Amino acid sequence: MNIDKLFDDNAGLIDLFGRLLLAAIFVLTGFHQIPDFAGTQEFMVSKGVPGILLIVVIGLEIVGGIALIIGWKTRTFAFLLAGYCLLAALLFHTDFANEQQYYSFLKNLGMAGGLLLLTAKGAGSVSLDARSKA
Repeated sequence: MNIDKLFDDNAGLIDLFGRLLLAAIFVLTGFHQIPDFAGTQEFMVSKGVPGILLIVVIGLEIVGGIALIIGWKTRTFAFLLAGYCLLAALLFHTDFANEQQYYSFLKNLGMAGGLLLLTAKGAGSVSLDARSKA
């Protein structure tokens, strides 16, 4: 069995599954922040970030995550979410003495890396982006 052929033959589905996995954290986190809006704002303000930006954050997480899943304007949203991951890592997860924060920092860097690859590559064949080019 030629593993490269298997991957090539299923690239569209692999792209879709990868986008779904990358997007899940954003969609779930975005919706999770709504019930505790005030608490999340308070945390942001404690880190020197204006609390009003939480509206933008929730919007980007939910809309951007859904856009990744369906493959709509994928490169744009992947780039925005990569920037968001880098900012979140630098603003909220730099207490490296705290093991949880250290791993959250690394997770955000890894997510940004995957999103930058998606920015460069695009959504793949199983996406609204691909349908709009056809």
